[in-house]
Amino acid sequence: MSKHLFEMASAIVPAVGNHLWQSTLFVVACGFLTLVLRRNHARARYGIWLAASVKFLIPFSLLVGIGSHLGWSHGPAGIQTGLYVAMEQVSQPFAQPTMPGISHSSPPTASPSPINLLQAFLAAVWLCGFLAVLFVWFIRWRRISAIVGEASPLREGREVEALRRLARMEGMQKQIEVLSSHAPLEPGVFGIARHVLIWPARISERLEDPHLEAILAHELWHVRRRDNLTAAIHMMVEAIFWFHPVVWWLGARLAEERECACDEHVLESGNGRRIYAESILKTCEFCVASPLACVSGVTGADLKKRIVRIMTEIVPRRLDFPKKALLSATGLLAIAVPILSGVLHAMQTRPDSPAPIASSLGTQSAVSPVAHATTDDWQVQAGGKQSFEIASVKQNKSGGEFSNMNVPIAPGDVIPATEVSFREPMFH
Repeated sequence: MSKHLFEMASAIVPAVGNHLWQSTLFVVACGFLTLVLRRNHARARYGIWLAASVKFLIPFSLLVGIGSHLGWSHGPAGIQTGLYVAMEQVSQPFAQPTMPGISHSSPPTASPSPINLLQAFLAAVWLCGFLAVLFVWFIRWRRISAIVGEASPLREGREVEALRRLARMEGMQKQIEVLSSHAPLEPGVFGIARHVLIWPARISERLEDPHLEAILAHELWHVRRRDNLTAAIHMMVEAIFWFHPVVWWLGARLAEERECACDEHVLESGNGRRIYAESILKTCEFCVASPLACVSGVTGADLKKRIVRIMTEIVPRRLDFPKKALLSATGLLAIAVPILSGVLHAMQTRPDSPAPIASSLGTQSAVSPVAHATTDDWQVQAGGKQSFEIASVKQNKSGGEFSNMNVPIAPGDVIPATEVSFREPMFH
């Protein structure tokens, strides 16, 4: 059992290394795109960072596999291209270590190598970290669930009336339940499929109607954008790849652009900048931030940067045609490049059509130069893998007519007679 675990770790660790390398390069490319769109709407940058997060859950090997099937369906075999070699070296710098001079069919050694021990140790460390992250988030989720369970539903009041009015203005048909809580938690949307608005009971008396409506509008946009769902997806990424610092940095970028996108929506709806900034500051004065990213509040991200951005009179630009074309081309390349790599890999290794070769124990078999065997099945049928110290093949120049081979390759095959001699056959 332990040997199988070591072999599994030896196969998984290089694959994980290649996947992290590819995903990190994808994050870098997304970073350059967000720099290009830094003066545009935050929702465009949020979509780019979200795509970078989802990439960690979708390895390029899946697209490469699709391309491999396409490459087997058509195209010549054995194509050598510099493009394929470059793509293979850049996308997969980590290869599974092999012992030189030892075939894969040789029996495993009694004791695992130090590399296998290291890989098994890394797998154990990853499992401990994965469980630790899940445990911390489970405790926080239970804490918020307890707050929701102790909260009382609000059926009427100026909070409910303002929420219903804003929902009708935004065209939202599904009503959101409002729960009044005595906990100091900030106003936030709880739930992924069924949304519930947690509203601190003592904050309403400190907010005027314009401030209250600005906060409710912010929370409604979290619901419309399904921010809890996308935040939960990235939390899964953080749990699986907890050891990768880029993943946590990516989470901070997602939280920043998410809040910035909601701020832009609220301001575009007609709310005043000063009133909206005051409502956020008053919320921060009397409430604490949500401990989970999948519970969308109003005080997330860097508060100072948000206030400066809200009070700045700069209006974000809409995406023009060149930038839309750039985003479309980048998305197509992200899908087409791994598929092309799979096509080239299949065309690189695709053998010609196999031909049946009859052989038996003690019979030397020859392979026609026109039809090659795809596997070593004929060697297995002959009793083992065969190798010869000396082999010579000479063309028949006697001028006689063609004759059939003494070993049939395919029905009706007629090829020039050759003189084939093998010396000292050896079986493994």
